[in-house]
Amino acid sequence: MWYLCVFYHRLLDYRKPEVESLAQLFRDFGDSSNDDVPSQLQWKLPLHHHPDSPFHFVNLPSEQVARTIANRSILVKGMYELWGEGGSYEELKESVLSYPDERKLPYLDSDSTFKITVDSFGKVISLEEQKELIKGLSYIPFKGQVKLKNPDHNFWLIEIDNHGVNNGLPPIVQKRIFFGREIGGADRKLIPTYQLKSRTYLGPTAMDAEMAFLMANQALATSGKLVYDPFVGTGIRDGRGPDCNVWSNFKQYGLPMPLALLRADNNLPPWRPGLKEVFDAIICDPPYGVRAGGRKSGGRKLLKGAVEPYIVPDDKRTDHIPSTASYCLVECVHDLLDLAAKMLVMGGRLVFFYPVLREEYFTEIHFPEHPCFKLISSSEQILSSRYSRVLLTMVKTGPYTEEIHEAARIKHMEFKENHVKWLEDGNLHSAVFSPADAHLMEAGDSKFIKDPKPKYRGKYV
Repeated sequence: MWYLCVFYHRLLDYRKPEVESLAQLFRDFGDSSNDDVPSQLQWKLPLHHHPDSPFHFVNLPSEQVARTIANRSILVKGMYELWGEGGSYEELKESVLSYPDERKLPYLDSDSTFKITVDSFGKVISLEEQKELIKGLSYIPFKGQVKLKNPDHNFWLIEIDNHGVNNGLPPIVQKRIFFGREIGGADRKLIPTYQLKSRTYLGPTAMDAEMAFLMANQALATSGKLVYDPFVGTGIRDGRGPDCNVWSNFKQYGLPMPLALLRADNNLPPWRPGLKEVFDAIICDPPYGVRAGGRKSGGRKLLKGAVEPYIVPDDKRTDHIPSTASYCLVECVHDLLDLAAKMLVMGGRLVFFYPVLREEYFTEIHFPEHPCFKLISSSEQILSSRYSRVLLTMVKTGPYTEEIHEAARIKHMEFKENHVKWLEDGNLHSAVFSPADAHLMEAGDSKFIKDPKPKYRGKYV
């Protein structure tokens, strides 16, 4: 059945992949009523709409599936059983009256309570106008009592204005009006609960709460799964005292305390030989050198072979500070893909951020590849006028073998040679923060002249 899916008008690239991931999650781990969720969802746009519009139709097998997806999501404002739509209120009336009575009457009986909410996109509707619009729905035979708090059924009248004053969308030929019954919607109360500004212990690379929930949904995270983050970053630090550290964050949110935090080097994994396929998902934000760069064990002398590997004596381990060296993103991503290929179960997901320069001469984007993985979605988040980050979601489709390891190494060397010179150590930071080249500015070519100060567009699209 087709449902009207109304998204929050933010993070546009992330909306459909989230719904599709949740559909996959409830198909694989839901009850028997969800077994018929298709592996690939069908989408279509309302008449005269643009793909960036928050209004989409999605085909789902049942109301229960639609409700479960909407309630778990972060970006679905509401999922609705559409009773009618039109370019005017006369067309809407004809559409609602033509909707089958057997679909409408169970929600209009006298034993139920209901509420009608008026919403809009691209305009503001005053309270007086809302009252008049609700009175205009008198042709619908509501027999139940009106209840504004926790009604049995919530109906929505949604009006979209035309392109003249639309909220940043390409022109829509004519306005559209929808009327439908609410099935479910995102619980956005989670976001202010976990927002960064109220967190006791905060680091410079802490992940935004909304984005963290989206990443978890992309990874199909649910109870009983084992999920790994190899770049936990701020979590490994000692904090600023006994009441301001990573442990105090768990206490603040009333979450169960972890048994321990493992401090290790992803370049030299601590896992015992032969251990593989233990994680259901890997979610991470690798260090790409804009706010914080990556470090790996060894130090320059050890990595260059000037000194032999050594074991720190027991009496010096307490105060020992290990030597480290720069860990560029090219090497970091290669190690991440190799780790994921070994440690993820078949069908497990790898979800991680990858930076992309937004300069005009970087028109073609190449993402890292691995023979064990299939890329199923890429969602861009613009961070500044110069760079953005893309959330890559990969699914493991093949087993890890020594032959695969060698093929992946060759693929990595080709990728490193051909596509990622700017991802070498320090290059991304320079590209993001350095002023425009002086000789280009002197040449007077407006195509290349840029403000020396980066023009940030904000965190959200």
